[in-house]
Amino acid sequence: MQFWPRNDTLIVLTNSVKNSRFPSGVHSIIRRVADAHARTPAFFVAGAGQRGRERILSSLLHTIEEKMGQFSKGQKKIARYIFENYDKAAFMTASKLGREVGVSESTVVRFAMEVGFEGYPQFQRSLKELIKRNLSAVQRMRVTSEQIGDRDVLSRVLELDIATVRKTEQAVSSEDFNRAVETLLEARRIYIVGMRGASSLSSFTAYYFNMIFENVHLVSEDKGSDVFEQIVRIGEGDVILGISFPRYSKKTVRALTCAAKSGAKVISITDSEKSPIAAMADTVLYAKSEMISFVDSLVAPLSLINALIVALGQRKQTEVFATLGKLETMWNEDQVYENIGEV
Repeated sequence: MQFWPRNDTLIVLTNSVKNSRFPSGVHSIIRRVADAHARTPAFFVAGAGQRGRERILSSLLHTIEEKMGQFSKGQKKIARYIFENYDKAAFMTASKLGREVGVSESTVVRFAMEVGFEGYPQFQRSLKELIKRNLSAVQRMRVTSEQIGDRDVLSRVLELDIATVRKTEQAVSSEDFNRAVETLLEARRIYIVGMRGASSLSSFTAYYFNMIFENVHLVSEDKGSDVFEQIVRIGEGDVILGISFPRYSKKTVRALTCAAKSGAKVISITDSEKSPIAAMADTVLYAKSEMISFVDSLVAPLSLINALIVALGQRKQTEVFATLGKLETMWNEDQVYENIGEV
């Protein structure tokens, strides 16, 4: 364990936390602790091995800690508040954070610029990314409950979903989207993988891809075999479509890594360039995912997948018409859908 005492704040990096439920891959989950050996405020970073320390040392919080000696009195108040309440600060306006700490709004803005941001909005986004990637489900629920407060939940959630769809439209490159379409059309076999919270997206994608292509394989934890056994034959000429959002599934990352090493082309649908499945991809499609309570909103990723399905269907209309025609006959014979009478 290592300690960095600095201006009445105790920074603790520890290799493990007793009885911790944090996954081993999470190297920067930060929360306040009561330190038995000091009266000063403290926070710790759980599961911080050597790789974790390297990430932490380049993180936003370490940057703040490193500049503590250069801050004005008011800026030090902001820094200490963020150390102890960064999850709350992420959802505060500059004026609200200033009132909470007891400084002016302009002091908050100057603080954000002092730690390397163009302004407070950019600093706030960085804080949100920090908590989005690292908070546990329980912590997420606590934070977002305060964010939503007594407001109409339906209206607030719909507002956030509409905003993420608009941000996704701006984030997705038409060139990358068209490249993904061409790559899928040229594929010998298509593998689709998305675990944990993204499993619903991968299942939806596979359902409609099967109406367009004859060579679709959904990689799933529910098939009674290991992920690697399901992609053991993947190779050159094949394409794997990976879907993953915070907190990123290790199995999805490993499956894409294995596929890339085997010579398959990788298409990733994820939230940002910092995603572990972005760097390994031949083509990345970015979709914004907003943290809402203990769940992430997947409305924007689903809209992006819808667009992908429609684009592919347009390019393979003959095959799709033939498939749907056969399916309609089968559905009618088996009475799959409820008969609501003639229109």
